[in-house]
Amino acid sequence: MNNNTIGIRDRSAKTTRRRFLQGGSAAVGGVVIGADGSAAADTENLPPNVPDWMKAPGDPMGSQPYGAPSPFEKGVVKNISKSLKQYISASGRTPLQELDGIITPNGLFYERHHGGVPTIDPAQHRLMLHGLVERLLIFTVDDLRRFPSESRIHFLECSGNPGYAKPYGKTASDLVGLLSCAEWTGVSLKLVLQEAGLKPEAKWIIAEGADAAALTRSIPIEKCLDDAMLVYSQNGERLRPQQGYPLRLLLPGFEGNMNVKWLRRLHVTAEPAYSREETSKYTDLLPDGTAREFSFYMEAKSIITRPSGGQRLSVPGFHEITGIAWSGHGKIKRVEVSVDDGKSWQDARLQEPVLTRALTRFRLPWQWDGSPAVIQSRATDETGYVQPTLAELLAIRGENYFYHNNAIWPWRIAADGEVTNALA
Repeated sequence: MNNNTIGIRDRSAKTTRRRFLQGGSAAVGGVVIGADGSAAADTENLPPNVPDWMKAPGDPMGSQPYGAPSPFEKGVVKNISKSLKQYISASGRTPLQELDGIITPNGLFYERHHGGVPTIDPAQHRLMLHGLVERLLIFTVDDLRRFPSESRIHFLECSGNPGYAKPYGKTASDLVGLLSCAEWTGVSLKLVLQEAGLKPEAKWIIAEGADAAALTRSIPIEKCLDDAMLVYSQNGERLRPQQGYPLRLLLPGFEGNMNVKWLRRLHVTAEPAYSREETSKYTDLLPDGTAREFSFYMEAKSIITRPSGGQRLSVPGFHEITGIAWSGHGKIKRVEVSVDDGKSWQDARLQEPVLTRALTRFRLPWQWDGSPAVIQSRATDETGYVQPTLAELLAIRGENYFYHNNAIWPWRIAADGEVTNALA
């Protein structure tokens, strides 16, 4: 650790409440300017006056049978491009830079569909388990709910999150918004397979969805007998249609496309299916002309979400640097942050709980002196794997690679506080 890094830590450690408040806001003509640069529109609602919302009762109970966010948060929505050629096989991104903690609200969970979102009557939906098993089984959703259930927190991420080619995104959502994290409830796939009885030659399970694309992926039997789940609830409520209602496959740490939604069939086989989604798609062309296939795991990754692209630091002084880190191979062990374009690094604090194959929130206090800066984070998981730079990945994988970009992503902070993508 160099002296500059130590100095930053020492100054932030000595920050008092008074100094923090003085650095984070300023009173100008009776109007409070907040740390985000916003000003109150109506001074009559500011202290010592009694604000309007205290002068009459609010909305009665029952006005929202299903709760909705405050109207003042109406801008916090999924990031959906307005320039797509079609919206049947498309994606919508989570606004990561607007969120706190590690859990993604169901209404903001990222989406990726290949044949649109089907409307499925759970009473008519069935899951068929067949192939190299002792007993062919067909389950209703209620049948599966009779099995012992479990709830676990895991992330899901699209393997094309992001691609390798410019133009790169402007915000954290643009870059890695095909990522979300939830508490999932369902039944262990291993338990269901034991009910059917696997034959010795069983090596793969072919999962098929009930959407118009009949999306099909091959799952190695080792994963199916490890932590795979058949999921029917997310964050305490039934799955949303966009997330596979009434039943989906969950493969913690594996690329999102393999977590088949609207699950209708599990075919136990001795060989993979080599479906469209694991041949022409979700494989990568290497510089020597060969293709990398079955690259299931999502490697260690992190990104700073505040401050990040599209945001602005209004004043010099104390600012918390915060973001998220994750790894398909287990727990995050360490996150380092650089505030000097990678010249030096310091350890961020990992917010509890630190869970396996889940998002981990990290935080670092920072005193910004008002001069231009480049900030970035890098994650290390419990296997010892360290998140690489984009240049390091491109040197190995080449320009034709598309999936599994887990590069360090830097943000540039200008003297006026504007935050932009440092690689754009």
